Amino acid sequence: MRRFQLRSIAVTMVMAAALLAVPCSHADRHRKYKPPPPMAKLTVTVLRAADGKPLKNAAVVFHPALGDTTEGNMELKTNDDGVATLNIIPQGSQVLVQVILSGYRTFGRKYDVPGSEKSITVKLLPPNQQYSIYTKNDPSTDMQNNTPKAQMGHAEPADSPLLQPAAKKKD
Repeated sequence: MRRFQLRSIAVTMVMAAALLAVPCSHADRHRKYKPPPPMAKLTVTVLRAADGKPLKNAAVVFHPALGDTTEGNMELKTNDDGVATLNIIPQGSQVLVQVILSGYRTFGRKYDVPGSEKSITVKLLPPNQQYSIYTKNDPSTDMQNNTPKAQMGHAEPADSPLLQPAAKKKD
């Protein structure tokens, strides 16, 4: 029994010495470490356009703006203050930010992320009036307005001229 133990110890020591003597693999000698790019912190604040109150549980989806937009999407929910923060966006890149909340128009826009921090404020608008055959409307008019700013699925950023009060007409 003792002879078996000595033999197994000797075999283990020979194998350990052989492993230490083997040079690094060929692939490791030519691989160079490339550090990841510096990351930016992107903060999205979602507010109700009518009164500026924060909207909780809005889905904020970050899409990479380069290449296939289905690769690497990240979805976050806004907190009680209407804020969602993501700090893994590479500096100098573009990102498509999409905000979705039931009862509001979907918002989407591309943003450049040049520095280490970027803040975005989105004011969600209520949906447009839907066409209905049950309402008493003038049949000669088309209730659906197909201009881009009136289509479902379009909301404006906080600095939009659509959110400004309409200018009064002079008679």
